[in-house]
Amino acid sequence: MNSLIKICGMKDPDNIREVVALQPDLLGFIFYSKSPRYIGKNPDFALFREIPSGIGKTGVFVNTEPEAVLIQSKKLELDFVQLHGEESPNDCRILTHNGLQVIKAFQINSSFRFELLKQYAPFCRFFLFDTPTSTYGGSGKQFNWSVLDYYEGPVPFFLSGGIGPEDAGKLTGFSHPFLAGVDVNSRFETSPGIKDIAQLKKFIHIIRQRI
Repeated sequence: MNSLIKICGMKDPDNIREVVALQPDLLGFIFYSKSPRYIGKNPDFALFREIPSGIGKTGVFVNTEPEAVLIQSKKLELDFVQLHGEESPNDCRILTHNGLQVIKAFQINSSFRFELLKQYAPFCRFFLFDTPTSTYGGSGKQFNWSVLDYYEGPVPFFLSGGIGPEDAGKLTGFSHPFLAGVDVNSRFETSPGIKDIAQLKKFIHIIRQRI
């Protein structure tokens, strides 16, 4: 599989610093107030400034108006915005035309119509394929990856949804021409928003050693 590793749902300053030391490719911060991993209404700007430029700061938003996303992104100097709700292609267009890199998430099941993604493709840097859930992520459950055989690109994607420490070997054997990397969250937590550093370190080592 390809090498990008995105760690999502970060909110504790000390834990963020520990995860940053592992050098993931992207860090995700959730700006959805109903999530147990909500970063808060007024995140610490200084903390975001501590994150090295080589790690993509990613804001995760759910059905938020593009104007509000733009304001928060500029304030915190986000590198990516992940849209995890029912956002339209036009929402993605507005954000892209304002200089943001968009990751659009989709909930995947056996009946998902991949042809619908064509209208999003011009305005997205990545797609993210996740497990269906009413809570917009963090389900801890996997979907059947074989359905991705029906995805023909062209936008590279992150594989997400219930990926845990025990899946490292499975992931290194998974291939797809448009796979960009893997997104992990709840299965690496000791509590919502707090990541198990030892488990993450081992997982990242295995993934990067075998690519």
